[in-house]
Amino acid sequence: MAAPDEPAPDLRECPSVQSDGLLPPELRAWMVLLAATGAVEQRLRSVVKERLDVSHDEFLVLCLLAEQPREGLRMTRIAELLGRPKTRLTYQIACLQHAGLVTRKSVCGDKRGVEVALTDKARRLLHESSEALSTTVTDALAHVMGPTQRSAVCGLVPDLFGGAEDDPGEWRRADSEGGPGATRDTGRERNTAPSTETTVEP
Repeated sequence: MAAPDEPAPDLRECPSVQSDGLLPPELRAWMVLLAATGAVEQRLRSVVKERLDVSHDEFLVLCLLAEQPREGLRMTRIAELLGRPKTRLTYQIACLQHAGLVTRKSVCGDKRGVEVALTDKARRLLHESSEALSTTVTDALAHVMGPTQRSAVCGLVPDLFGGAEDDPGEWRRADSEGGPGATRDTGRERNTAPSTETTVEP
């Protein structure tokens, strides 16, 4: 199914954020996020291969479906959210289906539409692997991100963590309604107190 992954190299700390550099703070923080993402992916590859016997890209498909209702998602939506060509995604879905991890079915009323959903086997494997996967992500981030890097990220999205701490469920509900890009805005709207002003008719 997935080719054996090469051993992940030793992870290095994210580049330090220099306040007197040429880049604006937002772009410096974005570079930190990219470095942190790469570090997590390096660590995850071997764990995902060992626990689920899938490639990293196939694992991301499983993660995306795991956050959706049981009826799943259309393949066009999966390709959009993961930024993948349809032909490449079709091959990855076929591999996952062959492994018994996803199902495919035609969308009612749309001959060209295909909907993908997790199987009970995939849900069980993700549940059994959740602790190992969580620890891998946490350890990788702790290894590459020091106080300076965390401050840079918080400076990029100062209100992001406050909303998630108030109601972690907002992230998941917002994602199911409008995709990852709508999470922040939806969370802010739901955490905004309603106006107490009243309009007085003349």
